[in-house]
Amino acid sequence: MQRIAVVTSGGDAPGMNACIRAIYRAGKFYGVEVYGIRRGYAGMIEGDFYKIERHDVGNIIHQGGTILGTSRSREFMTPEGRQKAADMLLEHEIDGLILIGGDGSFRGGNLLSCETGIPIIAIPGTIDNDIPGTDFSIGFDTAVNIALESIDRIRDTAISHGRLFFVEVMGHTSSFIALEAGIAGGAAQLVLHDGHEEIEELCNQLESLFRMGKHHAIVVIAEGDQPGCSFGISKKVSQRIQMESRVCVLGHTQRGGSPTARDRVLAAKLGISAVSALIEGQNGVMVGELMREIAYHPINDVVGKIRDPDPRITALSKILTGY
Repeated sequence: MQRIAVVTSGGDAPGMNACIRAIYRAGKFYGVEVYGIRRGYAGMIEGDFYKIERHDVGNIIHQGGTILGTSRSREFMTPEGRQKAADMLLEHEIDGLILIGGDGSFRGGNLLSCETGIPIIAIPGTIDNDIPGTDFSIGFDTAVNIALESIDRIRDTAISHGRLFFVEVMGHTSSFIALEAGIAGGAAQLVLHDGHEEIEELCNQLESLFRMGKHHAIVVIAEGDQPGCSFGISKKVSQRIQMESRVCVLGHTQRGGSPTARDRVLAAKLGISAVSALIEGQNGVMVGELMREIAYHPINDVVGKIRDPDPRITALSKILTGY
């Protein structure tokens, strides 16, 4: 293993740059050249490679996003597109590939490895935290803290005006951000993916709170498949309980910004472990962290799998909300 490449694919996540930096430094430590691939799989197909030097990773540990850029490539979804990508990797004499991304990126990388034999190690980088085989993915902690800061700010206005607020957080297929930000932010109620249609129950819970003397409330909603769903929920609730409400959709603000210390340390651990895995001859695995220990899982075992929130955290949220 003399030359490896790193690519970021799919949605960006805070901490990706810290991971790229760790991969470069691990490469220097082990005497391996590290190449960057710009613009995700699209850049891989087009041969947009460059050798990463020390100055490329200087002062990026605190930056959000990804210096490599990212994209979603339709061409890579085809066998012909993946073969083009493999040809470019071989042309640049790449011995192994490190992929930072989420489930969709893992699917593409797994197919590339299976079809061409190119060694691949995957690193979970997604704010959704929905990848099995790791307690946390890179970017999740930062996204939760950004959502929490917004909830704290909104509470000031909610208290001042005696108003009901619906705060919608990201999480296309998962409720992890809504769950943790809602608990940490003292939300009156949480509406997770499986509760979007339970409007009557939500109204009853809110009415009970207001009868007990509460004059404001914040409801945190997981966006689900349809970003902006909170507007419909807000309208139905307001009509039912006859109370004015406001909606705040946090959206992509949760993806940007400087990563937290927790995300930076996780990125460093996973980046260095990914380089070590390639050098040791591992292939087709994802590196994660379980119970503070590095863990490796075949990519086949994690792609397409639904990871549900810890039931203990869900039970905790039920105790903390509604009183």
